[in-house]
Amino acid sequence: MDTATHMLRTGRRGPLFEVQMAFRDLLASGERLDLAWSLAWHDVVSRYRGSILGPFWITLSMGLMVLGIGVVYANLFGITLKDFLPLVALGIVFFGTMSGMITEGCSTFVQAAGMLSQTSLPMFTFVWRTVFRNLINLGHHLVIVVAVLIYYGYWRQSNVPVAVVGLVFMVLNTAWLSMLVGIASARFRDIPQIVISVMQFAMFVTPVFWPANRLGRHHVVLDLNPFYHLLEAVRAPLMGGPVAPHTYLFLAVMAAVGWALTFSIFATIRRRIVHYL
Repeated sequence: MDTATHMLRTGRRGPLFEVQMAFRDLLASGERLDLAWSLAWHDVVSRYRGSILGPFWITLSMGLMVLGIGVVYANLFGITLKDFLPLVALGIVFFGTMSGMITEGCSTFVQAAGMLSQTSLPMFTFVWRTVFRNLINLGHHLVIVVAVLIYYGYWRQSNVPVAVVGLVFMVLNTAWLSMLVGIASARFRDIPQIVISVMQFAMFVTPVFWPANRLGRHHVVLDLNPFYHLLEAVRAPLMGGPVAPHTYLFLAVMAAVGWALTFSIFATIRRRIVHYL
């Protein structure tokens, strides 16, 4: 079968053409970031329409969890609240953002099935929608972070610019993870349950509720745990501590490899996603 006949019967034009179309989708989504932001804002507003505190209900419940875990675990570990409560507060807030971005990524394309089937909007728009929605939630939760840092005096030694760099790495890496599970979930509907289980396991093997130094300076649970590096890149500067150079190297390599893999998969099956839905 010659090339022309193959293209006519299958609609395939080769991997290079698919990559080009995927890049067009990415560039087009960049021009529609305002739409992605509007959709994300609408998601947050509609979820809490009619409530008194709105999204701050989640912030309130998270604050109570931080206080409860902080007081109990501080006594269990024999650590003062000044040293332990900020560790737990920042750990829960930022790990919660990562977890939310990844688990909600499972519904990125499923939730947008109607718009994808009736419009020609870039698919990346809905990836940014998930990312923006969780960043809006993070904006509400920063109330806890600021309150704890001010109350215990960490604001004097916090390195906010370095923490922002860590936050950028966090968003870069959780975004491709969110998109990857979104693609997988469009095809296999049991993926969300697997992702939720993995994130629950990751929460307990990542130093969210416990100090990392209890495992020693280097440990496989820390060195090979991407969520530890993602969390440490943001939390350590805010608490006045340094970030290890290998953490930035780990996150940079993770972002490069992760986006290359995810974009390759997206380019390959981009046209099938709507049919999966």
